[in-house]
Amino acid sequence: MRTFRLVVPALVVCAALSACGGTDGPATPGTPSTTSGQPTSASPSTPAPATTPSPPLKSPGGPTVPPPVGATELTGTITAGVEPNCLLLDGYLLVGGPRDVLAAGARVTVTGRVEKGTMTTCQQGTPFVVEGAHRS
Repeated sequence: MRTFRLVVPALVVCAALSACGGTDGPATPGTPSTTSGQPTSASPSTPAPATTPSPPLKSPGGPTVPPPVGATELTGTITAGVEPNCLLLDGYLLVGGPRDVLAAGARVTVTGRVEKGTMTTCQQGTPFVVEGAHRS
């Protein structure tokens, strides 16, 4: 009887785990394939959805600012980010630049460029690499 009490829970656990596992056979259309790591498509001739340009950024209490391309100049008041030493200007995370000029609450004009792929420890803002800055 004791063996029966051990075997039944073991079978239940095995059944539950096998139900959670992936399929070993071919994937059904429209579901991700577990063997190649690449998702499959229901119909390969279906065009990908068109990408839309990113909308202009809105600064709190300020005008709409279009996303800059190439070297750009931004003017405004710097705000502190949620993480220490993170400074924001109109939705952009200021990376680099003279820290004696760039401080929370300072009204500044900065020049630089957007670097969307830059890794930062700050949890907000689009990275903007500062090439020059002065108080305005």
